[in-house]
Amino acid sequence: MTTMQDFLDENIKLPSPPAVALKILEAVRQDESSFDDLAQIIMADPALTARILKIANSSLFGFPNPVESLSQATALIGTNALKNIALSFVIVQDFQDVPQGNFDLNLFWRRSITAAVAADTLSNYVNLKDRDIFVSALLQDIGVLIMYLADPVAYSSLQDERRVNHKSICEAERLKFDFDHTEVSHHLLTTWGLPESICQTIRLHHSEAGNEKYSESAMILQLADKISALYHGTNSNSLSIEIHQKLEKLYNLTAEQVDELIDIVGDKSHELLELFQIDPGDIKPFSTIMQEANEELSRLNFSYAQIVLELKQAKQSSEQLAIELKLANETLRELAFRDGLTGLYNHRYFQEILEAEVERSERHRHPVSLVLIDIDFFKKVNDNYGHPAGDYVLKEVADMLTKLVRRIDIVARYGGEEFGIILPETALTGGKILSQRIRRGIEQMNIVYEGQSIPVTISCGLASNDFADNMMTRSELIKRSDHALYQAKKNGRNMVEF
Repeated sequence: MTTMQDFLDENIKLPSPPAVALKILEAVRQDESSFDDLAQIIMADPALTARILKIANSSLFGFPNPVESLSQATALIGTNALKNIALSFVIVQDFQDVPQGNFDLNLFWRRSITAAVAADTLSNYVNLKDRDIFVSALLQDIGVLIMYLADPVAYSSLQDERRVNHKSICEAERLKFDFDHTEVSHHLLTTWGLPESICQTIRLHHSEAGNEKYSESAMILQLADKISALYHGTNSNSLSIEIHQKLEKLYNLTAEQVDELIDIVGDKSHELLELFQIDPGDIKPFSTIMQEANEELSRLNFSYAQIVLELKQAKQSSEQLAIELKLANETLRELAFRDGLTGLYNHRYFQEILEAEVERSERHRHPVSLVLIDIDFFKKVNDNYGHPAGDYVLKEVADMLTKLVRRIDIVARYGGEEFGIILPETALTGGKILSQRIRRGIEQMNIVYEGQSIPVTISCGLASNDFADNMMTRSELIKRSDHALYQAKKNGRNMVEF
């Protein structure tokens, strides 16, 4: 059984919270009633200040007069609300440059922000006193993004399987990984130092039973997620019925009140998504969505028996289609991400990950290093032993490279007999040590193909985007690493140059 910690350690280095977010949390922890420190942190970022003032003047708060300063905003909405707004902006912004692959990051944040608006609106309707409900709802599914980044192929496959077996997201995740995204979200946000009220509420929001202290907030998150799905998902009719039933049962809201609440969420979400610089897509008022659905239904003139028969046939067809789609998607993912011969990441995906790592390095002022590797005299392997032997050597070297690197490092086939290794959070000194370990490890391999021993060595070119120097772009980092590799080959091969 794989534990969540093992899975994360083997597949991903958990992202650090944005530096501004850490400062905001620390300022609030030191003195929750003090505004001065928090204001200084926010005002150091003019763009963040402007966004906060825009949201203070938005329909989310609905103040009758314009809010023109941070001090005025704080007086009206409170320090905690100001903290939550600032945290929301910096966290969403920080996750805009992750490698997406098949993951629709824009849809993810559209749903998350709409859920945050829904939770905030619903908590006002039912008089829930939870000052952190907006941030809790915004980050409730951050674990989904982390699990995808850790294993894109497995997590995308999980989504295909859900279409076949109709399981909930948490059930599917536990079947695949032995844990679900609520646990990953809780682990990440606890590591970041977010308040227990946020972490525990998120941990419980898919649970039917839990800590009584946070159960009502968790229920608000669950309902907010369903309201968000009305605007950005499918099955609007069945979701609408479920939301009405739960809100009427739990909070004695009338059907008219529920419809009004859902419409308010749609209006506020459209406005807020633009403030977050997220494409809002086509968010229609829910009343319009339902009206269009009802008009469509009224045009159908089938008997009950015909409808039942067609539904049965459609279900069988959709299940078969989902199975075929799952198999096709798995094949496409392998083609999109993986090199067919070695099983490593391919050149295209390598470039995407390197771009993201360089941008993260520049933003957080952390180093990242790149090693380009070339198998020495590989043409002689093909000439002396044949191309099948050459392919075998490439696969054996690729397998050994993955064993020699750390869990956070990314190994890819760069092209031909060249490989690339991205070393996150690694400056030049650490890169030298790791590159020498890789070179020695390959040199000591005993590759035997059809009874013939094939000696193999590699040359390595190392470059580091060290934050002590001027930051480099992805292209510059590749260029310098490639130049170092050229020097290694020129100086005798089986060596590391930097």
